[in-house]
Amino acid sequence: MDNQELVEKVIIQVKLALKDSESGHDWFHIQRVYNNALYIANKEGECDILVVQLLALLHDIADSKFYNGDETIGPKKARALLQELQVDGSTIDHVIKGIENISFKGGNFQQTFKSKELDIVQDADRLDALGAIGIARAFNYGGYKNNTIHDPEVAPMLNMNKEEYKKYRGTTINHFYEKLFKLRHKMNTSSGKCLAEQRHKYMEGFVAQLYQEWDLK
Repeated sequence: MDNQELVEKVIIQVKLALKDSESGHDWFHIQRVYNNALYIANKEGECDILVVQLLALLHDIADSKFYNGDETIGPKKARALLQELQVDGSTIDHVIKGIENISFKGGNFQQTFKSKELDIVQDADRLDALGAIGIARAFNYGGYKNNTIHDPEVAPMLNMNKEEYKKYRGTTINHFYEKLFKLRHKMNTSSGKCLAEQRHKYMEGFVAQLYQEWDLK
């Protein structure tokens, strides 16, 4: 099959896999990341566009936060699907290594693999955690986990390692400081950095407005 047919088949399977997912990590999240990735790839120039497409579509096929922190399930599911669709081995390996190295994981996680394609999709994924969409996703997930919106007596945990980050359950507003406000400095591509700056400023304004309303005198 040609690449377009392959991508269409993967989209069908991803939609099926995520049909009952929490709405911040559902098919529409994947679709936004996919579109972000294609936009960045077009701006950044030469890359393996098929790897970008497949990695964007499969990066959250089984997010570990919904599987008791098990980070092996997503790569296994992605590999099984790509093998079933008879994708060549080097492409599969590239996509799987990308899935294993794309997540934030507290911000102190050292990648064991780098590529231009991973840089593009990682930026695309991080952009979806910023701006208006990022705010909506943060509060949706906070509600899903029944987390407190804001507690002025609870300070953000700013330097968590990967294991601490995976187990930690804080307030939604603290999550802005623990992750979201850090992302603009962790972008890989010039076009990703530009978009991140715009979305970061929007979030800063939102949080400032929330504090103003919270402490209205």
